[in-house]
Amino acid sequence: MTVSKNINNPVGMGGGQRKRLSRAERQNNGPHRNLDRQSAADQKAELVRKMREKAGTAENDAQANDDAAQS
Repeated sequence: MTVSKNINNPVGMGGGQRKRLSRAERQNNGPHRNLDRQSAADQKAELVRKMREKAGTAENDAQANDDAAQS
């Protein structure tokens, strides 16, 4: 079977025509990538928020224990 060296040529690709990919899409930088990056940023922000909450509650618990021990 002949394998095509051109990404826009469907020879050897196993059926049908393929969508012509823009230069940005060939470099995996199409419009779908912006959505992926946004969702990744959202997940990171959520993780940072949870970590800060956990660190804040740990500090508050430590201060409460210190206050109780001093009393």
